[in-house]
Amino acid sequence: MDRQADEPQEPTSEAEAFAAEVSYWREVRGLAKRTLAMQMGFDPSYVSHIESGRAKPTEEFARLADETMNAGKAIWNRWCDYETARTRTRRPSAPPAPRRAEQPYATGSALVVEHDQARLDYDGASYRLTMRRRLRNTGTEPVTRYLIRISVDRYPGEPERSNAHYREHPLTWDELALTATCRGEAMRWDAKHDRDAFKEIWLVFENTQGRFPLYPGESVWIEYAYSVGDEKWGRWFQRAVRLPTEHLEVQLAFPVALDPVVWGTETSMTAEAAPLRTAPARAEENGMRVFTWTTATPALHARYRLEWRFRARPELNTTPGESR
Repeated sequence: MDRQADEPQEPTSEAEAFAAEVSYWREVRGLAKRTLAMQMGFDPSYVSHIESGRAKPTEEFARLADETMNAGKAIWNRWCDYETARTRTRRPSAPPAPRRAEQPYATGSALVVEHDQARLDYDGASYRLTMRRRLRNTGTEPVTRYLIRISVDRYPGEPERSNAHYREHPLTWDELALTATCRGEAMRWDAKHDRDAFKEIWLVFENTQGRFPLYPGESVWIEYAYSVGDEKWGRWFQRAVRLPTEHLEVQLAFPVALDPVVWGTETSMTAEAAPLRTAPARAEENGMRVFTWTTATPALHARYRLEWRFRARPELNTTPGESR
């Protein structure tokens, strides 16, 4: 009997996705690998082994990582995907029944992002993020929904303080005022996860007037926008590349009177945070200072993070945060 044939094999893509999720939330919370491991009660090198793929993710690690970093079940769900894929590699006693794949987002979706454009506008009290994405369906099935995430963290590196803050001041649907459109049609949306500081939402390619799925071979622009007050958002914005992406652009627009300055870092699955390879371009228009940063080669699972401070309002420079 071939024992190895009966044992689960490591599902590479799911393991990489889990590692990327842990790394993403660790960066969001501003935690060093050693710090996170110690907060979770693991050996200081264990998080590094997980993120590099040298160690297999375990149920205990996934649960503790999700709880410690207040990830809203995002890390736990990645582990469930990994464990499901791992179990399916066992040699079946009978041919499995045909099953339609769940769609879309990171479960073998055939979506490609041809262009990803984010613009963040700040009026001195709240932020309004507008996301425009051109999606291409390279698969064989219509795409009927698209997953987006919104997360905030007022105190990176201090998860207990952030958790307490959002328990008292949770992120609400009313303040987000989320809107989404496709082909000039309003898109319906459904909440997948609703946490104090974390939301996952399905944008659905339909409304009360009808359906407009993204068919194989088609490309389409979608646009969605939402608002968050600066007491919950803070001073940094991060783009995580979760689907193959051909072009990425970020614009930050701040009042000139605040004298804003912007810088950024890039993190990949194989490298720690490093300065962006090119500096954000800067221009002024209608009393706003607009910073633009683009890349034509965004790497899958990479994270591009822009940070800023307002030199004319230093009293607010001690309250960083994030949303995307």
